Amino acid sequence: MPRSLLPLLCVGLPLLGLPACHAASAPGGSEATCTRACEADAKGCSPSQCARGCNLVLDRLAESEGGHVLACVAASTTACDDRVWSRCAIRVGPHADGGPPPPAPPRDVEDVTEGD
Repeated sequence: MPRSLLPLLCVGLPLLGLPACHAASAPGGSEATCTRACEADAKGCSPSQCARGCNLVLDRLAESEGGHVLACVAASTTACDDRVWSRCAIRVGPHADGGPPPPAPPRDVEDVTEGD
């Protein structure tokens, strides 16, 4: 290898790997927006609890219900944990009524009458 290429390789190769190193970068999109809003509004939540909670309710963020979930979390008087985020997520939008009723239980074999 020519000596003139050695300095170029020593400086150039590490620079090629920099764009791939984003392990500690913040999340983007609606999750990042939720996290910032939580940190500003939910005074009982730490930044890590906000990040975890917003990740937990991604489906509600996709349904544009994030504002309602955050308002519920901010109004909560209990600890800012997974239970609070889950409780708030199930009480908004089309999920607020608890969803459809469960299916009827299957009929037992003894309940079936065949040509008696």
